Amino acid sequence: MKLFRLSIAPASLVLLVVQLALVSSLAATYAWQRYKYPLVWTRAYGYDPELPLRGRYLSLQVGVDGCLSTLPSSRQAMFPRDYTGAIKPGPYAVKPSERVEFQAQLKVEKDKLEAVYIVDEDSRHSGQRVTAVPGEPCDRMLLAEPVDFFIADNARSVLSLAPGQELWIEVTVPPQGPPRPLQLAVKDNSSWRPLDLR
Repeated sequence: MKLFRLSIAPASLVLLVVQLALVSSLAATYAWQRYKYPLVWTRAYGYDPELPLRGRYLSLQVGVDGCLSTLPSSRQAMFPRDYTGAIKPGPYAVKPSERVEFQAQLKVEKDKLEAVYIVDEDSRHSGQRVTAVPGEPCDRMLLAEPVDFFIADNARSVLSLAPGQELWIEVTVPPQGPPRPLQLAVKDNSSWRPLDLR
């Protein structure tokens, strides 16, 4: 009986080691960010694309609270008013006729993911693009760029929610770049249910 020897070229071994090092360094970076940077739960909105080459994932827009921010123009905002028409304290809303986008710095404040408009033009490249949805209150703004949350092939999609339910996502918030998704949960009036989709 003739035995066949499996031979691996040195170049293949080098390539394998490099790829393992890249994946390991990425995993180590994300683990370090989870340890060092703040974590926060926030609302998520999305759809469920299925691309065979990339696997199955949820593409989610992350909700942010922009009430501590100023819009690029105050004319784009509707402020609460009293019976005399004078502006009173309280969160503003975006005018229904306006679609507003701006670069913002993300931060975690009182267990909320806050987006603060970057006034300095030279610093805007380091921020995240935020969309203020027409007619919505300032605490219902969205990050313009979605984050991808990979799920198992046999996992049930969680985007078909019952009335009164909300999808929430836990993210790490690094000082630069988009939030890093960690896990999902469904919230309703009486319960909070983390989801196991991996």
